[in-house]
Amino acid sequence: MNKDRVEGSLKQAKGAVKEAAGKITGDAKLQTEGKVDKATGKLQNAVGGLKDQLKK
Repeated sequence: MNKDRVEGSLKQAKGAVKEAAGKITGDAKLQTEGKVDKATGKLQNAVGGLKDQLKK
């Protein structure tokens, strides 16, 4: 597991928290930021997985 995968997972978790907080508080901006963070984290995690595969 490389740095990109770890950071991607952390971004996904942070995004999920933001999205949930946005839903609870009714803050559409925070909810959108959470969705963006989750998507960014998924992409970074995928890049990390690709790097792992290329190293093998």
